[in-house]
Amino acid sequence: MRTDAVIAHSDAVPDRRDFLSTFSTVAMAGGLVAGYGTFAAMAGRFVFPTHVETPWLFVAAANSIQPGDSLAFESPTGVKVAIARRPGGAVQPSAETADFIALSSVCPHLGCRVHWESHNQRFFCPCHNGAFDPEGKPVSGPPKAAEQELARYPLKIEGGLLYIAMSVASVGTSQRLPSHAAHRSRASSPERSAVQEDLA
Repeated sequence: MRTDAVIAHSDAVPDRRDFLSTFSTVAMAGGLVAGYGTFAAMAGRFVFPTHVETPWLFVAAANSIQPGDSLAFESPTGVKVAIARRPGGAVQPSAETADFIALSSVCPHLGCRVHWESHNQRFFCPCHNGAFDPEGKPVSGPPKAAEQELARYPLKIEGGLLYIAMSVASVGTSQRLPSHAAHRSRASSPERSAVQEDLA
């Protein structure tokens, strides 16, 4: 009787050992799969980002740009943009986002600097006489022949202040901002508050 109990007990021990061995192997494999899976997911998000947040950069008080005038803006990464207020825009103090347009001031033909000509109501590239209408569409010169438009940037107005949506990610440029552009693109909250108080 005692011998039968010892035999039954000895038969139970290998079953328990087999169970623990199998369980620990499965748990270890599961941990490795979970760990490597998490690493792969993180690496995938880093290598193939699905969403890059584009911040809103302060440009100027909206009413400081008169209808028909333009402002040269440069982002912290050196991207040059011409921001123009449409001539038929609202009069002060009720400027609206639709009154403004922000276009790249780099000609898509050969990369020359484009500027706004208010008397001709066009953006003009002096390198090869390329011209663009107020919406950035080509009207003459090599850009017209190639149907190359000026890149457009979103704008918004909040509290009477004009903002532009631009990436601040490094693009390998080493250009320094002029002091006025750096001030505009990096205006701090107290400066914005002071502008808002002046507008009120």
